[in-house]
Amino acid sequence: MSEFFSNPAVTWTLLTTGGILLVVIWVLLSLAFLLLADRKIWAGVQMRKGPNVVGPFGLLQSFADFFKFVLKEIIIPAGADKVVFILAPLLSLVLAFVGWAAIPFAPGWVVSNLNVGILYLLAMSSLGVYGIIMGGWASNSKYPFLGALRSAAQMVSYEVSIGLIIITVILLAGSMNLTTIVEAQSGWFWNWNVFGGGLKNIVLLPVMVIAMGMFYISALAETNRPPFDLPEAESELVAGYQVEYSSTPYLLFMVAEYSNIVLMCAMISVLFFGGWNPGFPTDFLVSWGWWGNFFLALVFFAKICFWFFMIAMAKAIVPRYRYDQLMRLGWKVFLPTALVLVVLVAAWRVFGPGA
Repeated sequence: MSEFFSNPAVTWTLLTTGGILLVVIWVLLSLAFLLLADRKIWAGVQMRKGPNVVGPFGLLQSFADFFKFVLKEIIIPAGADKVVFILAPLLSLVLAFVGWAAIPFAPGWVVSNLNVGILYLLAMSSLGVYGIIMGGWASNSKYPFLGALRSAAQMVSYEVSIGLIIITVILLAGSMNLTTIVEAQSGWFWNWNVFGGGLKNIVLLPVMVIAMGMFYISALAETNRPPFDLPEAESELVAGYQVEYSSTPYLLFMVAEYSNIVLMCAMISVLFFGGWNPGFPTDFLVSWGWWGNFFLALVFFAKICFWFFMIAMAKAIVPRYRYDQLMRLGWKVFLPTALVLVVLVAAWRVFGPGA
């Protein structure tokens, strides 16, 4: 038995499996409380209490909703393609969770430290649209199908902008590895080498601030969040692509959607806000060992919570865009602006002080 566990392949498999389980459990528990926070923030803006009955301060409301969905009967429309109808939410859920494999939570705390981590995340987020299209088509109803088509067009439109914005970060960090990108922002105020070169490098700061703002707005559109929730526009499409779903399949769609939202919050934190870096040198935390990494992971989670709060506030205070406004913003504003930012950062890398 000892020889079995001493085998490097077995050890790697056990450690990787344990890491995957820890990340999945952490994401699911975080989603439960972030969903409650989303509802509480919306209620606070509207001057009402929000969920406050199940558990102290309503903390168990998400778990009550979970059991409600799980215990309900699964109803499949008579004319639906039953196999695709069930596969669609499963595919959405799997694709929403596999993206977390490349997210670094602290130094060395990552399931898979891929050299092309950004490319992997872009691939997984791009594939996510298939689950929505499959769900809308398999329902055999016009309203879900229209919602699925809207979602496909919307996600493809804003993925282009997100990809170009990420290129600016890759140019600055010189790597597609997310851990390397976080380490490039270490030190005081996550410098990005903007402050490292003195005042002559400060001109790059507004470029990255604009890129960060565009990424935040594009993330709202990419995850179908208000004010870009056109695929789920209740007043126009009777809740869009998932209108024929109930019980557990509907729950899987919602878990996948919120997992993608939190993943976008993590990406903003990694790409623009230093990931686990607290804004000051962390060399002394190395002597803390595991506890030092745990502290840095809490810093990273706090940044995720901040960006989730920003997304929740956008839902609460910004009116929904019309569909033509959504497309105009993506193709006529964000796409050319992102191209200009890529050119500016590339020119900075070639001709700037750090060249």
